[in-house]
Amino acid sequence: MSRIGNRKIALPNGVSAELNDNVISVKGSKGTLNTTINDLVLVNINEDSIETKAKNDSKEANMNVGTMNSLINNMVIGVSKGFSKGLEAVGVGYRFQVSGNKINVTAGFSHPVVVEVPSDIKVEQVSNTEITINGIDKQKVAEFAANIRKIREPEPYKGKGIRYKGEYVRRKEGKKAAK
Repeated sequence: MSRIGNRKIALPNGVSAELNDNVISVKGSKGTLNTTINDLVLVNINEDSIETKAKNDSKEANMNVGTMNSLINNMVIGVSKGFSKGLEAVGVGYRFQVSGNKINVTAGFSHPVVVEVPSDIKVEQVSNTEITINGIDKQKVAEFAANIRKIREPEPYKGKGIRYKGEYVRRKEGKKAAK
């Protein structure tokens, strides 16, 4: 049995959850999130907690219990606190410029790369080389941050590129001079 699936998810103050048919919706101060419950998982909503259980003892049901428990927990955290991901540009001339719902990324190409920001995500510019991506859906925040990082991934020789805040880039030694 999944250990994560046995965990009770506590509902903070101001967060409510509803189960209609096979869809669970969680409402909080930051917004509302919905997800479809897997057919092999039972969800029980109490006044202050949510529990997940497997419908049967199959291996697939046990795997899905832990997954659904984590997804519901991420929804509860998202509507109460939200999620954020930081990105930093390392390199000469590498920078971000946020204007409205567009990010202008200068990352060593002959042209700036313009990225459209989805409506449910907010991007804050900390400095020329740092941005913070905020939102209530953990998957969308992480996916958008990964797409921006993909524009110019950090390379191992000089460490230049776009990286997550606090990410360690393993450096390699370059070619040795001929002796």
